[in-house]
Amino acid sequence: MFGVYYFMPRRPSILALAEGDRALLTKYARGHNTRQNVARRASVLLGAADGVPIYRLAIEVGVSRKAAFDWRKRYEQDGIASVTEMQPGRGRKSTLPPEKVEEIVDATLHKKPEGETHWTCRSMAKAYGVSHSTIQRIWDAHGLQPHRTQTFKLSGDKKFVEKLTDVVGLYHSPPDKAVVLCVDEKSQVQALDRTQPSLPMKKGRCGTMTHDYKRNGTTTLFAALNMLDGSVIGECLPRHRHQEFLKFLRRLDQEFPKSLDLHLIVDNYGTHTHPNVKAWLAKHPRFVLHFTPTSSSWLNMIERWFREITQKRIRRGTFTSVEELITAIEQYIEHHNKDAKPFVWTATVDSIMAKINKCKVIYETLH
Repeated sequence: MFGVYYFMPRRPSILALAEGDRALLTKYARGHNTRQNVARRASVLLGAADGVPIYRLAIEVGVSRKAAFDWRKRYEQDGIASVTEMQPGRGRKSTLPPEKVEEIVDATLHKKPEGETHWTCRSMAKAYGVSHSTIQRIWDAHGLQPHRTQTFKLSGDKKFVEKLTDVVGLYHSPPDKAVVLCVDEKSQVQALDRTQPSLPMKKGRCGTMTHDYKRNGTTTLFAALNMLDGSVIGECLPRHRHQEFLKFLRRLDQEFPKSLDLHLIVDNYGTHTHPNVKAWLAKHPRFVLHFTPTSSSWLNMIERWFREITQKRIRRGTFTSVEELITAIEQYIEHHNKDAKPFVWTATVDSIMAKINKCKVIYETLH
């Protein structure tokens, strides 16, 4: 008689992960931007650490058993670096000569396509006889993005450094028994009404609004940002003249105790330097105006708050009248002041001048 033999399957060995590697492997395996080969390796190693057999892990991630075994072996030898590093000699070899790559990069930087302002992947591919995906890989490798531009403006103010030092000094070291206010006007705020009703957001679809609109008038928002607590004093007036600016100054004079000096950071708009404004300031010596350099609106922190109200209340709003727009602005200011937080200025004069000098060197080199 033949005996019956039972074979017990060998228990798979558990991969020992180094301290902290499990969290990193989990991030690789679940990350939306992780390369596919890295995510697969991470999944195999996590499964091996949980005692899952290699053959089953290979089936789950869709690779051969040998590949899954090699990934585990490499981890045991080289550690976590083996997950993201490709072995020398692996991967598809480039068939494009280095000279061709250099030619494409040089053309991207120093030439333009005929009749156009900038290269696209397909226009460059057509001009140099390669695929558009090859152009994209070359541009990615060299950090080139011909389709993008950034705006800049260098101030030509002869007293730039003096004004910059004055304003930044107020941000970092405000004077005692004084309030620093960033003041400006947001002019021509339009009361826009859409030509058709907007559709609300729902699952799988963002909210919609028509691209065309109906103009129902404008207003000008005069605003002062208190650098101490982040609160805002605002007032909507019909026009943008020195008369309206004087009216707003009188409003500020009433808002703060007479014992406090008021240091106002303003730009160089004509309403701020009008003779009538100067005469009023001479009669109210507690008001001190500090002017930002020309073409340097970024130096006035009220512009940062203007961006907030534009994005959160004005741009996507619908207003059938100027009165409705003014009510919306006043409600936003009231809501903001209930939980106001100050904007903190961190840049120093030296760091700002270093960036400006670097920009000047590049500008002068190109021209």
